[in-house]
Amino acid sequence: MKRSLQGWILVAALIAVALLLPAVLPPFRLNLLGRFLSLGIAALGVDLIWGYTGMLSLGQGIFFALGGYAVGMYLQLNSLTPGQLPEFFSLYGVKALPAFWQPFTSPLFTLLAIWVIPAVIAGLLGYLVFRNRIKGVYFSILTQAALLVFFNFFNGQQKLINGTNGLKTDTAQLFGMMVGHPDMQRALYWVTLVLVLLAWLLCRQLTRGRFGDALIAIRDDEPRLRFTGYNPTAYKTLVFAIAGGLAGISGALYTVQSGIVSPQYMGVAFSIEMVIWVAVGGRGTLIGAVLGAVLINYAKSLISEQLPETWLFIQGGLFLLVVTALPDGLVGWWRLGGVNHLLAMVGRAPRLATYPDLELDPDRLQESQALSTQASEARPQPGDTP
Repeated sequence: MKRSLQGWILVAALIAVALLLPAVLPPFRLNLLGRFLSLGIAALGVDLIWGYTGMLSLGQGIFFALGGYAVGMYLQLNSLTPGQLPEFFSLYGVKALPAFWQPFTSPLFTLLAIWVIPAVIAGLLGYLVFRNRIKGVYFSILTQAALLVFFNFFNGQQKLINGTNGLKTDTAQLFGMMVGHPDMQRALYWVTLVLVLLAWLLCRQLTRGRFGDALIAIRDDEPRLRFTGYNPTAYKTLVFAIAGGLAGISGALYTVQSGIVSPQYMGVAFSIEMVIWVAVGGRGTLIGAVLGAVLINYAKSLISEQLPETWLFIQGGLFLLVVTALPDGLVGWWRLGGVNHLLAMVGRAPRLATYPDLELDPDRLQESQALSTQASEARPQPGDTP
C-alpha cells in the first residue's frame, strides 16, 4: 500500500509540473518539452516489452518512423490544392500521386494508420519470431537487423518518399494554421500531455491482473508458464504489437513538433537510446520510462547547446551508473528509500522500517492476539486440580 501511494504521489507531482510549465517556459523550450513527452510514449512501449516481459527490442525505431511518415504524408497532401503533387515529386519526374499515398488524403485513415500500421507490422514480425521461440540476445539482434533493413529501404526511396531528405511538416497547414506556428505547437503540447497520460493508464492496466502476471511470468520463467498450459507466443505477440502501436503514436507526435520525419528515426543509435531512457528512469516502473525520456533528452538539449561534443560521454556514463549503482533506475531508487540515503550522507540518521512497522501490521496484530488467547486458555485457573 505504501509503495502504491508513493507511486501515485510521484505521478501527481509530475502532472502538476507539466500543467504549470507552459506558463513559465518560452515557446522554444515548451516545444522541446512537448517533443520529449511524445518520446515518453515510445519509452512506455519499451518498458512494457522489456521491463515487464523481458524482451529487449533494439528496433522500435521502425514503428516510431512509420507513425511519423503516416502523419507526414497526410500533412504534405493536406497543404495542397486538389490535383497538386508534393514539390519533391517534380524533382524526380513523378507525374501522378503513387497509389499508397492516396489513402492519406483522409484524416480518419491517417489517424488509424498512425498506430494500426506499426502495430500490425510489429505483430506480424513478433509472431514470426516468437512462434520459433527466438528470445534473449537473438531476439535483440534480429530486431536490430530488421531495423537496418527498414532504414536502407526508406533511405533509398527518393522518388516515393524523398529518401534521405524526409518529409517536412513545419510549413504544412493543419486546421487552417501552419503546423510550426507557436499557437499550434502549444496546442500540440496539450494533446501530447493527454496522450501520454492515456498511454500510461493503458500500460498500467495491462500490467495489472492476470495479463500482467503472465507478462512477468514470461520474463522470469517462460518454460514454466508454458508447462502450466499458457501460450507465451500469443502474449508476447500481443504486447509487442501494442508497443509498436505506442511507438507509432509517439513518432507522429514527435514529427509534428520537430517539423520533419526522415529515415534517421530508424537509426540504430536512436533505438538504443530508447532502451537507455527506460533503464535510467526505472525498468518495470512505467512512470520511470516517461521520466527517463524527458530528463535525458532535456539534459541532452541543454548540454549540447554549451558542450556539444561531451554528450555521448555523459550518456555512456549515465548508463554505466545505472548498471553498476542504480539497477532499478531513478524511480526504483526513490521507492527504495533513496532520499533517506541522501539525507544520511549529510548527517541525518536514516529511518529504518523495523519493529515499529511490524507492530502495526494487521497480520502481525492478528497473530499476536491469537497467541495471547491460546496462552490465557492454557494458563491454570484458580481452583483447578493440579
